[in-house]
Amino acid sequence: MESITVLYIILAAIVALGIVVFQYIYKQKAKSKINLLLAFLRFTGIFGLLLLLINPQFSQKLYTLEKPNLVILADNSTSIEESATQLNEILSEIKSSEDIADRFKVADYRFGTDLHIFDILSFQEKNTNIYKSLSALEDVYAREQTVTILLSDGNQTIGQDYSYFKSDENNSIYTVVLGDTTKYKDISVGSIQTNKYAFLKNKFPLETFVSYQGSSAVSATVSIKMNSKVVHKEVVKLNSQNNYKPISIEVEANSVGIKNLVVEVSQLPEERNIKNNRRTTSIEVIDEKTKIALISDILHPDLGALKKAIESNEQREVSILNSNVANTILEDIDLFIFYQPTARFKNSFEYAKSKNANTFIITGTQTDYSFLNYADVPFEIENGYPQQEVFGLLNNAFTKYDISKFDVTDFPPLISDAGPILITSPYEALLGTQIKGLNIQQPLLSVMENNTQKSALLMGENLWKWRVQTYRNTSEFVNFDEFIGNLIRYLTSSKNKSRLNVEYEKVYEGSSNTVITATYFDEAFLFDPNAKVKIKVTNTETNKVQTNPMVLKNGYFEADLSNLMAGSYKFIVSVENESKSESGSFIISEFDMENQFVSSDNVKLEKLAVNSGGKQFYPSQIEQLLQDLKESDAYVPTEKSTENIVSLIDFRMLLAIIVFAFAAEWFIRKYNGLI
Repeated sequence: MESITVLYIILAAIVALGIVVFQYIYKQKAKSKINLLLAFLRFTGIFGLLLLLINPQFSQKLYTLEKPNLVILADNSTSIEESATQLNEILSEIKSSEDIADRFKVADYRFGTDLHIFDILSFQEKNTNIYKSLSALEDVYAREQTVTILLSDGNQTIGQDYSYFKSDENNSIYTVVLGDTTKYKDISVGSIQTNKYAFLKNKFPLETFVSYQGSSAVSATVSIKMNSKVVHKEVVKLNSQNNYKPISIEVEANSVGIKNLVVEVSQLPEERNIKNNRRTTSIEVIDEKTKIALISDILHPDLGALKKAIESNEQREVSILNSNVANTILEDIDLFIFYQPTARFKNSFEYAKSKNANTFIITGTQTDYSFLNYADVPFEIENGYPQQEVFGLLNNAFTKYDISKFDVTDFPPLISDAGPILITSPYEALLGTQIKGLNIQQPLLSVMENNTQKSALLMGENLWKWRVQTYRNTSEFVNFDEFIGNLIRYLTSSKNKSRLNVEYEKVYEGSSNTVITATYFDEAFLFDPNAKVKIKVTNTETNKVQTNPMVLKNGYFEADLSNLMAGSYKFIVSVENESKSESGSFIISEFDMENQFVSSDNVKLEKLAVNSGGKQFYPSQIEQLLQDLKESDAYVPTEKSTENIVSLIDFRMLLAIIVFAFAAEWFIRKYNGLI
């Protein structure tokens, strides 16, 4: 308290005493006990009021005993299931220790993929992320003295390498190694790398590897099956030095549908863990080969150049046909390319129109423009013009797809005798026309759309020279082939806008990441966050059905199906009070990463403990761990004092005393008839 405040208090006492002396003692002839009592009450009331006006402040110290934190972090993954009894006994022993309870604030957590408050250990977590859990605890107990006891086998399946985890100076980590640390002989199959999709009658690549842990030389048989049929088998020989064998094959897709792929290695004598001897995945074989008819009545190098460019994508098949080809041959055609059409093309033109098929028309010096102008096409070309050289100008403003990689540098001119063109449908030009260095503002290559029908028009021949020039520029045909390929992809795509769109994988490796997402749009094609979207999932083997609402996320709906077991499923996504629905199917392969480990990783756990200032223990050394915690001078409760500055006006008792003093004085005076 400041000296000036003390001076004010003394002055207040003098003032209060002076008033009392003046009122009750000065000129009083008889000094009775009642007068003295009234004087005391008046002094108390006045002095109290003056103290409130001065409002002195007092310091108040509070002393608390702060214990360090003891955090128990228990592994809840499936790899710990065999050590469940051992883990629960360790937890019980630590929590029941009175010395530990007196010295630490004990908190416990469980972890798998993420950190959770400890409630019950189920040992059903499919992944282990030790690093993420330790980082989360460091954030929770920042700037507090903390000791962490990590109960785990040390086998981490996802996340950063925890052995390099750097804890702060207030946090020490003790590790308890669960499970068997003996290094057993083991052979295992690694991850399978393959495509999600394969096309019918094509071969798709499959890559995997076999790894071996052991000192002696062994041999094993690796077999690869597709839908229970063996498609590859080989014998691998491994030892302590050569303990890795990559396997790379090509598998032929002979039929349409989802194919289960199994890679299995034979069991070694005395091998302890055989769950990692088998690995599965799936691939969907689809028949989406695009069939294209290149119709021409003349022989021209352009035909070969177009065929080579288009078929550079193996999923396209080009047939070069005459204009008088029978309609039965054209039934399976997806795209019609008419090269320099004449009146003889009438039947094939009409057939393409009857199928509402997309078309690509290429004109040249042999084209009959009079026929074209009356063939119900969305353009009209003036004829009667002489042959001339035309150069292509790339239209960088083209929006239908990306053409930025196409380069026309040093490309030779095409030959054309076409006149000005009038296009009657919405169109965009890929290439403009340049004649004798002048841009004549006419398209050389353009695409048109009429409702769902697409068409393209190129007014010039000798495309083969462009392909040759591409090879001269880059020593490969990629520039030209990709340009033609992108045009063909655009012309063969007929995907309509859908208000309900569903995204999912055909194959999920294990159930932990089985997620299906959907987007739903209103009639104006704006995302509708108020829609009620649900998913109905049926197991095709057991016919068990479950229906769940899809949860609204940031701009999409999501269904988490991680509770499903391995198997084959079909689903329907629907919107409440709407007729919109989408269906599909997927497979959850039988895979658990936690089962791939043979023994505990005590080396990494020891490195983690040493780096953080802790120690490593084994289940048989729990008493030693507890003793170390009890006797360590680094972990002792500390007494902390907190100084609070309290104003006198905050003391309600003083106000009560003032009120009591004035009230008592008033009653006594009235009772004794004093004025």
